[in-house]
Order: sequence, then structure tokens, then C-alpha cells
Amino acid sequence: MKTRRIFIKNTATALGGLGLMEFLPLEAIVSMRKAVAPSDKINVGLIGVKNQGFNNIRAFLKINDVNLTAICDVDDAQLAKRKDDLSKAGVPNLTVYKDYRKMLEDKDLDAVLVATPDHWHCLQLTDSLSAGKHVYVEKPVANSIGEAKAMIRATEASGKVVQVNQWQRSQKHFKDAIAFVKSGQLGPIINTKTWMYRGTQPLPVVPNSPVPEGVDYKMWLGPAQMRDFNANRFHYEFRWFWDYAGGLMCDWGVHLLDIMLWGMGANEPQSVSAVGGKRLFPTDARETPDYIHVTYDFGTFTNTWEHYMGVGAGQYGKGHGIAFIGTKGTLVVTRNGWEVIPEKDGEKFRMEGVALQNRVDNGLELHAQNFVDVMKNGKREDLACPIHAGATVAVNAHMGNVAYRTGEKIYWDAAKGKFDSKKANALILPTYHNGFDFPKV
Repeated sequence: MKTRRIFIKNTATALGGLGLMEFLPLEAIVSMRKAVAPSDKINVGLIGVKNQGFNNIRAFLKINDVNLTAICDVDDAQLAKRKDDLSKAGVPNLTVYKDYRKMLEDKDLDAVLVATPDHWHCLQLTDSLSAGKHVYVEKPVANSIGEAKAMIRATEASGKVVQVNQWQRSQKHFKDAIAFVKSGQLGPIINTKTWMYRGTQPLPVVPNSPVPEGVDYKMWLGPAQMRDFNANRFHYEFRWFWDYAGGLMCDWGVHLLDIMLWGMGANEPQSVSAVGGKRLFPTDARETPDYIHVTYDFGTFTNTWEHYMGVGAGQYGKGHGIAFIGTKGTLVVTRNGWEVIPEKDGEKFRMEGVALQNRVDNGLELHAQNFVDVMKNGKREDLACPIHAGATVAVNAHMGNVAYRTGEKIYWDAAKGKFDSKKANALILPTYHNGFDFPKV
């Protein structure tokens, strides 16, 4: 045991620089936890244990107050793997579930982490709130505009704490960048840009196949349309199909659009138009566009969103980012840091530039801590990303997809909560299948 402690201490020291602690083995993370009184512990359950769900658990396990008691997934193989990983790391006595509704019956469970495919978020959040649980939900908060609005209503009615996992809002360099934007030093901001250029490969077409052993496929589909099993629609790749997600716009887009909305103090646009399609990989398996250009008109400014699949070199020499374009200078922020590029009048700069201000912390960990802190102190106004912020950016992202799918410039009536287009309005509310009903909130 002494040797193990020395190894962990030495590992932590070696990795102690910026961002490197996050790569500690799970065993090391658990071993560094300090004991807290049982009355101070918060019992947490995870729904969706693969990929981001497990990343979230790593962040939460760094919080001494968190007691992970249950995990849930429709895939036996993933459940077994994660239970084994956690048990070996020192997280014993986990209860495993394949149906999240059974997990919600646990009266001792305080909070639920929802990390399932997008089409499940609305039901799992509203069901968790109905069961009296606080909720930490993955982005995008919803897979449709109508679901996002319903989730706001459910949260407001519950009195519970809901944090959306748009963790960039907890990261120092993003907060510093937004403070600079709001300071007025850039001059009037006439335009913003948001983009993601993702150098990737096409997704090969594969035939339908039998459901993998141990997978409750009907439960995975949930409210989505019944279809034969196809590996391309399962686990990570689900995000490229309209039944379950909104493509890159709703994957990376919500993170980047969120920072733009935050900086500009904006909510919903007046109009949206889009062009794009499957232009880089026209015959691959994805349904969602691999290229899109969206223009949002907010009245006092415009925003453009661009994404490319298969092209990695982005604007300002950055593969992703947000640009606030003012009359005196442009602030560009990415996950790596932020900088200000000054405008010039001849040889004279209109303002002083700001050299790159690098990332200095782990936003995901700070976001998890913020959620736990608010659960304990009850100050929901202190949430880094409350349901309104998460729902607003989800609505913006889905509006871009609606404009693309209808091929129309669409105008939004915020008071009525609808577009000026029948085709666009038909995409506001999803149709639920397989015996699942849209939440009545």
C-alpha cells in the first residue's frame, strides 16, 4: 500500500502541470479522495457509461463529497466494463441497471448524470426531476426545439438543480474572454463568427446486422423510430443521424454558439438561413451535412456558423473558435486560449492587441464542482450553465438545422414560439415512438 501511495503521489507530481492531472489513472483519482462525513455525501447515479458519461464520472470522482452508487446502460458489455474499471479503482458496491426508470426508484439517490444519446435527454431529465433528483445533463440539452422548451418548464416546476454540461462556461480563459468582450474595448460588435473545421474521414456504409448480444436495442431507441440495427447508428456515430441527434451543429456547435450568445447577451435570432449539404463525403453513411454555412440575424448583429467535415484548417488559423468582431479589434477564443487582433487606421492601431492568453484549468472539473456546490447551498443563480442557457443554445443550433432541412430562410416569432413556415414548424416538436409519450409539462 505504501508503494502504491508513493506511485500515485509521484504520478500526480509528474503530471501536475496544466491540464495533465486530468489524465491520471482512475485508480489514482479515487485514491486521492478525502473521507467526508456520511451526512455530507451526495449519492450520484450515471445513465450512459460510455465516452462522455465516463469522462463526467472521472470529473465527479475528484469531488470528495460525491458518492457514486449506481450506473445504468442498455449495453451489458459497457456496464460490465465500467463496473470492473470502477471496482478495481476502489469504487465498490455499485448497483447496475439497464432501465434508468428502475434506478430512479432509489430514494437514496440525490442526483443523476444523463450522458445518453441526444434523443433521450428530454425524457430522462423530466423523469429524473419527477423522481425528485437533481440533474446534470449532457449537451445538447434536447434533440428538438420543442423538447428544449419543455425541459425549461419541467425544471422551473421542479425546484431542483439542473446543470447543462456546457463546461466551457466554467473555464477561466472563456470567462476572461467574455469579460473582455463585455468591457466595450472592442468597440461596437457588428458581427460574430463561430466555426468548427473537423478533419475527419468518411463513415463507410455498412449493412444492417443483428443486435449485439446483451444490448437492449428497443430501450436504446426509446422514443426514436423503430429501425433495424445498424452499427453506424449506435454508440458514438449516432450523432450523424436525425433520429437521434443534430450532427456537428449540435455536437460542437452548441459549445461554440453558447459562448457567442453569452458574450453578446443574446437569446433567439429573428431569422436564420442556411446552405450546405453532403459535399465532402457525398456517399458516406452520415445523414447530417458535412458542410454547412448558417447566418443568424439577431437584429443588432449577425452570427455565422460554419462547419466542415474532412477539412481541418479553420478561420484565423484555428480549427474551431468564436470571433467577436468589433470596430476596434477582434477577439478570437478557442479551447486553447484567447487573443485580440487590433484594427488599424494606416499605421496606427485603434486599440492595443492582446497576446494569446492560454488555457489554465480544467473546465469539466470546475463545472462538476459548481453543480455540487449549488446542490449544497441551494443558490441556483450561481449555476454556470442553468437550463435556460442550455436550452437557448440548443434552440439556436436546431434552428440552423431546420433552416438547412427546409431550404428556407425562416423567421422566428419568439412570443408565439413558432416560425413563419409550415415546413419549419413541423420540425419543432418530435414524434415519439415505441410507446413513449412526449412529457406533459
